[in-house]
Amino acid sequence: MLTLYHGDNSVCSQKVRLALAEKGLDWKSNIVDLKKAEQFAPEYLVLNPEGEVPTLVHDDFVLRESSVIIEYLDGLSDKPKLMPDDSKAAAKARIWLVRCIKIHEAVNSLSFASYIRDGELARRSADEIERWLASTPNPQIEAKRRELMARGPESVFVGGAIRTFSRVFEDMDRELSHGPYLNGPAYGMADTALTAYIDRLHRLAFEGLWAKWPRVGQWLDRMKARPSYRTAIAAYVPPEAERFQRQSGEKAWGVIATALKTH
Repeated sequence: MLTLYHGDNSVCSQKVRLALAEKGLDWKSNIVDLKKAEQFAPEYLVLNPEGEVPTLVHDDFVLRESSVIIEYLDGLSDKPKLMPDDSKAAAKARIWLVRCIKIHEAVNSLSFASYIRDGELARRSADEIERWLASTPNPQIEAKRRELMARGPESVFVGGAIRTFSRVFEDMDRELSHGPYLNGPAYGMADTALTAYIDRLHRLAFEGLWAKWPRVGQWLDRMKARPSYRTAIAAYVPPEAERFQRQSGEKAWGVIATALKTH
């Protein structure tokens, strides 16, 4: 039995749900409500001491880290195969899996600087925000969140995210010049790994980040046309949440676009 502990709007959770959908695997869903801080509940910390989602439980085997999870899921059945058989192509796919660490950090910064920040400011008092920030177990993450809450799109972390994505989109565009997928001629592991992250930027109205690399937008359109996108991502984002993300992103874009010109 596969059981996934996941957040409805978590990009890493979306990534794993995409792999489950593409592989056609049966799984049990356990939603972790991040707004209610259920990821820090004692019973969940037993599974994931970092208090992060997603966590996959396969019988009595517990697995964390979304990139590791999707490769593990790929190994549970031969068809469809997400990881290429060719050793060089597989190595390139694994490089994308490693790069997801930095990509996730960058997406997190841009999300926090826009809709997460706006949402928290709208629903919490100053004292509540302080308690929420102080409850973050990792002091490094707490410091990052404090800076993003204070400065929003003018945060130094936003500048770092822009720098990260400039390189990512340049490399994606180069790969896509050889075919419709990051894995090569067929959909595969790299496409599964990156879709949720780039889709989040699209939902935030940050498409201008890849304006110099139009193949990225064309690739995202192909990913969104797949049945797995509808069941793994679109189905978990209510229309009101989608509208709020885009409105908040549009508000932040002016500052981000100005910063983009210097990178």
